[in-house]
Formats: sequence, C-alpha cells, structure tokens
Amino acid sequence: MTRIAIRDVPPRATWALEQGGIHPLLARLYAARGIRAAEELDARSSALLAPDRLKGTHEAAVLLADAIAAGRKMLIVADYDCDGATGCAVGLRALRMMGATVDYLVPDRFTLGYGLSPEVARLAAERKPDLVITVDNGIASVEGVAELRRHGIATLITDHHLPAAGDLPAADVIVNPNQPGCDFPSKALAGVGVMFYVMLALRAELRRRGAYATQDEPNLAGLLDLVALGTVADVVPLDRNNRILVTQGLARIRGGRMQAGIAALLAIAGREPARAATFDLGFAIGPRLNAAGRLADMSLGIECLATDDPARAMNIAQQLDAINRERRAIEADMREDAELLLETLDAGNRASLTLFDPGWHQGVIGILAGRIKEKLHRPTFAFARGNPGELKASGRSIPGLHLRDALDLVAKRHPDLLLRFGGHAAAAGLTLREERLAEFEASFEQVCRELISPAQLTRTLETDGPLESGYYSLDAVRMMQQEVWGQAFPPPMFADRFEVLSQRILKDKHLKLKLRKGKQSFDAIQFNFAEAATAAAPDRIHAAFRVDINEWNGNQTVQLLLEHFEPG
Repeated sequence: MTRIAIRDVPPRATWALEQGGIHPLLARLYAARGIRAAEELDARSSALLAPDRLKGTHEAAVLLADAIAAGRKMLIVADYDCDGATGCAVGLRALRMMGATVDYLVPDRFTLGYGLSPEVARLAAERKPDLVITVDNGIASVEGVAELRRHGIATLITDHHLPAAGDLPAADVIVNPNQPGCDFPSKALAGVGVMFYVMLALRAELRRRGAYATQDEPNLAGLLDLVALGTVADVVPLDRNNRILVTQGLARIRGGRMQAGIAALLAIAGREPARAATFDLGFAIGPRLNAAGRLADMSLGIECLATDDPARAMNIAQQLDAINRERRAIEADMREDAELLLETLDAGNRASLTLFDPGWHQGVIGILAGRIKEKLHRPTFAFARGNPGELKASGRSIPGLHLRDALDLVAKRHPDLLLRFGGHAAAAGLTLREERLAEFEASFEQVCRELISPAQLTRTLETDGPLESGYYSLDAVRMMQQEVWGQAFPPPMFADRFEVLSQRILKDKHLKLKLRKGKQSFDAIQFNFAEAATAAAPDRIHAAFRVDINEWNGNQTVQLLLEHFEPG
C-alpha cells in the first residue's frame, strides 16, 4: 500500500526566502526541506566548514607532509564503489600535485572482500610502502592495521562509516567525522569528502612550511567534480556542507572544467555537461563506475578518473559502459528469479524479505535488494553464494529501521549466526553459513516485527502538493533541475488530481497517458508500470509525479513522470 502525503510548508520561512531573493517556487520547495533563511543557501566555497574542525586532519597533514619531505612511498587502499574510486582519484591527484610518491590498491570484492583486512594488508605490504592511506574504509580494520604495523608500515585511516563497538584501529591517524570525540558538524561527509578535507589540510600544512613561497599552490578546487560525483553516488545526506561540495563540483562540470574521465562518462551516457545535474551523477555516471566494482575490477574506474588523457579516458569509459550493460542484463535475469520467489511469499503479511537463489551474482545483489525494497516497501536482504559453504548478502532498508542496528540485535540473540556484518541505517551486508539461512530469515523477521510499526510498513510518498499552473513550463522545470537535490534533500515531487484523456502501454511495460487539469493537458508516463499486462487507469486519478523535459525530434515539452497513482 502506498500513501500520498504533502510536506508541511512553513509560510514564514517561505516569505523570508522570497524576501531574500529566492524564486517563489524554489522558496516553497526549500522551506518544505527545512531551509529558513537565504543565507543557508550560500553555496560559495568560502561557506564550507573549515578542515581544522574535522578531528585528525592536522595530525594527518603533518604525517603526510613529513612523508613527502622524506620521499616516502604511499599506497592508497580504496573501496570498490564509486565513493571509493572518486576518493582514491582525489587522493592520487592531490598528493601527486603536492610532490608525493603514491600508488593505489583496490581489493577484489570476490576474493578479498571489503576494507583493510589482514589479507589486504599483506597484499599492500608486498608493494613495500612506508605509509598506507585508506579511503572510504578502515574504521573497523583493527586486524588489518595491526598486520601493517607488524610490517613496519604506518597507517592513515580516512573513512566515514560508523565505527564498530570496541576498540578503534591502532592507526597513526584516523580522520572520520563519525569517530568518537569528533565534533565536526557534518557527519554526512562521504569518503571522498573526507579525503578532500585531508588534502585541504595537507596543503595548508605545506603552506605553513613555506612550500609555496616560490611556486603556485595546487588548485584543489579542480577536484570538486570528483567530490560531487562520489558524494551523490554514495547517497549520503545532502546537508548544507555536502550541498556546497556538490554545487561547486557541478558548477565546474557545467563550465567544462572537469576531469577527462568524467567528461568521457558523460559523453558515453549521452549527457550534456552544460546541463549536468545530480541525477546525471547518481544515475548515469555512478552506475557505470560501480559496475566495474560489481563485475570486474574497480581499478578500471579509478584509472578512468585519474588519467588526463582524453583518448584513454574515452576508451576506459567505453569499457565501463559495456560492463554496465552486462550488469543490467544480469540484474534483469535476477529480478525475474526474484519475482518467482516472491510469488511463494505473502509479502504483505511480512515485515521483511530474505531472498536467495544459487545462481545470483554477488556483485549485483545490492541492486536487487534495493529494487525489491522499493517495490514492496520491506527491508530486504538478497543472498548469493560466496566462499565455499558461505552466503553473502546485501540489504536495503526502509525509513524507520536502522539496518545495521537490526543486524546487531540478530547477532546478540544468535552469537554464532553471522560470520561478518556491517553497514549503516539504509544499507548493510553480512556473511553466514548456507545451512543457517532459514535461521537468519526467522530471526531477522522477528527483529523487524519488533522494531517496525505497522504504519511504517506503508510506503509514504512525501510530495510538495499541487504545482501551480504557471510552473508547468520548460523554464520552471529547468530551474528546478539546476538545483542540487539528493538524499535527505529530495527532488521536487508534486501531487494533484487529473482527468485521464487517453492511455496506452509502451513496450509491454510503460504506461503512457494524456492527462488534463482545468484547461491544461499534459503528457505523462509511468515507467515499469507494475500492472502493465492488464493495466487500465481510471477516468480520474490522484497522482504523485515529477516534472521533466521530454525531447523528441528536436522539440522539448514538459512531461509528468508518475511515481504512483490511485483512483481520484
């Protein structure tokens, strides 16, 4: 069941924003998202939180500056997703600009798993670095850091994940806004954001040491396109500080001042840099980079982002696009399998879903879990076979259930059930023995029944209510698309009632409609319409929708993208 709700719009905040020079439509949208004054929308770089407020940045800068001065070798150990890849590219580019000797290592997710494990530490030690720098991982790597210490290798942890209960790694320095004792106001920094802040602190330390007395300082703002990409793709909350980072990065992309790899990926995806938006970062570039980590080797994605050669970047982007097409084909097959499994379950009477098929690809189970969660509004874990006798799972949650905390409760009740687990509120992963899958399913279902209220099992679409008739225009849509929207700062979605003038099914799955409200008529479409085989919309509907621009034969028209509708 889906419920259409309307966000509260404080009139005083709307008025204050309009008085501050904000367009009336944007003022209403921003007020509904908690913005109370125009000053909160200041997206200049000077409005960023200062690096010295992030615990550990000064110590990290001193460690790195000393290593550069001594000519020591550095090795970045990156995560295998888009956040890890962009963070690695930021570290490589910035450190090299500041005179460091640095290389990188990204673990194979299928053989080594996530993070700085002892196995990855031993692999890193074979490269004989003096200093290992993690990006987007490491806060829970107690054993991995200890292994590096045994090899005489120093460690700098840069991460943003929540630390596990117990001791932190005995690293030389840890930079993580979510570590104990850090009062940095933005706890939502992505891994790439943490790395960027460390690089800002390093530049300041080198400046204090007189490194730029006779030469120009490196322009770290030139890396903000990478920071924006990783921040959006990792789906971290877009608090004010993250919105500034993303806004500045998008401005560089729109101005044509981007890395060769980002330009190539935009071109492959058929996107115009001048009109780039957060949607392009999250749904066009991000998946192509993530596909490398899911099916192949994320080194390919890092190389795409680290090269300055446009031809090489385009060649790699083409390879990433081919891998992403393969990922989509695998995902489509897995979704068909999942639909058959769901037919055997009464999802409406369950608080969670646990799905497994022996043929599923472990690099794609996270996407599958997300699709099922979106469709049925239930916390979902999808399992695939991993090491012999083991199953690996990726899970996605709904508002109201902190997924990692739920797994922690399962682990406390069944101490030997989960071999490994980790994650955060919205997404988590785990490993268990295959013969214990049914035990996990029952325990997780019980925990979800205890922690989730019946009301939270109803999908709620928060909307901005009706869109004023004068704003169904190309100019208004373009204006909204140019703003920065994302996690915890959602893009505009409206709700209204329409008369259905006509409807038809496209490609056996998309519902195309002609709608009318008052004297205006609109083209509308609902992609992957669940009832497409037998669909017929009623004569009048109550719809939640986004407004978009449809281009056909060189003509642009406003089109409504329906998220949900019901008789109305």
